[in-house]
Amino acid sequence: MKIGGLEKFSLIDYPGQLSAVVFTVGCTFRCPFCYNPILLVANDKKGQLLEKEEGLFKFLKERLGKLDAVVISGGEPTMHNDLPEFITKIKALGFKVKLDTNGTNPEMLKELLAENLVDYLAMDIKADEANYDRVSGSKNNFTKVSESIKLIMGSSIAYEFRTTCVPGFLDKAMMEKMGEMIAGADKWYLQKFKSDAEEMIDNSLRGRPAFTDKEMKEFAEIGKKYVKFCEVRG
Repeated sequence: MKIGGLEKFSLIDYPGQLSAVVFTVGCTFRCPFCYNPILLVANDKKGQLLEKEEGLFKFLKERLGKLDAVVISGGEPTMHNDLPEFITKIKALGFKVKLDTNGTNPEMLKELLAENLVDYLAMDIKADEANYDRVSGSKNNFTKVSESIKLIMGSSIAYEFRTTCVPGFLDKAMMEKMGEMIAGADKWYLQKFKSDAEEMIDNSLRGRPAFTDKEMKEFAEIGKKYVKFCEVRG
């Protein structure tokens, strides 16, 4: 597995669990407002491969009994063919596993679900169908995203959808259409745009005012019409 970083302790990334967060290298999207562009391409010379698997598993063994879970994030973890093997090794230590995904590899999700390798899934919903390519910076992925939504909602494991709300990339009409995409879902979290990120794919977005608390609340009210629980998070 190409590992780009490790957060050794988190109280917020896996609901109700003490976790470590592993960041994989590489992504199928190029969202202009991405906060982690350093993870898009593996490059040892630039220090992007920060952790080796051996070091990661040594760390995890040292945290047995202290951590409950491992969150695998990115980048986009499902683009790596060795993801099932990687998760199997983590679960063999006794940790729960949460996977963060953008939904572009439903085939991998299907395999992970069939093998009971994931305990919690979090999937980003970027936009409505008409705007998915523009917001994700990548073409022709909406069909796969739609398939992943159906797989996740039809599974028996805990899951959530989440959307980063960026001015110029989201409005109320889009929220309505996105709500229709995931109608009946358990949870949908809305996240404020972090305009103070050190680096983005499109650095011209740095400093752009985020939506106000009032506007975020209005988005959440739209979401509540479609899903069981919708809330603004952090």
